[in-house]
Amino acid sequence: MKPIQFAENLKLLMKENELTQVKLASALGFSQSAVSAWLLGKKEPSITSLWLLADYFDLTIDELIGRKNF
Repeated sequence: MKPIQFAENLKLLMKENELTQVKLASALGFSQSAVSAWLLGKKEPSITSLWLLADYFDLTIDELIGRKNF
C-alpha cells in the first residue's frame, strides 16, 4: 500500500498556485493553524476538508492524498 502523501502534495499545490497558508485558509474557511498542522504532518484533515481541498484544486481525494498521480 502506498503511504499517504497529503502534506507533500498540499505543499506542491500551494507552491504551484502561489498560495500562502493564510490565503488557502481564508479561501476555504479553515484556520491558518489547521493548514499549518496539515503541512507539518501533525494532523490529518477531516473528510470534509479533503473534499473542499480536492474541489478547490480540481482533483480527486485520491490524487490529493497520493493514491493516484495528479
